[in-house]
Amino acid sequence: MSGTLDILLRAEVPEPQTKQFKHKRLSKLCGEDVVFTLRELGFSRVADIKKLHEGEEMEVHILLAGIVEPDLKDKGLLSKYGAATPAELVKRLLLPGEITDMSREVEKLSGYRTSTIEELKKK
Repeated sequence: MSGTLDILLRAEVPEPQTKQFKHKRLSKLCGEDVVFTLRELGFSRVADIKKLHEGEEMEVHILLAGIVEPDLKDKGLLSKYGAATPAELVKRLLLPGEITDMSREVEKLSGYRTSTIEELKKK
């Protein structure tokens, strides 16, 4: 077996990454910290979203898949913001630029928009 193969076979399978973000505008409006918990998305989930949606709709659906907390399907939250669906809730709760910023954070957690490899220098 190769060295890399041995290393990979011994490695623990990582849990999906999550990260918490304080939303500045909503925190200011609410008078207390509004914290979103975002998680990484797997390859097939991202591929499905990209296949079905483009542009801002793709960003909204990346958020729907990537936001762990708050629960965007909560009936009370949907009702409070007059939204029939979680996608509509995202559009009512967040400004367009905020949707873009947060979807980029989900993408970063998922390995996009960051450099994940480095070239080995020859000795």
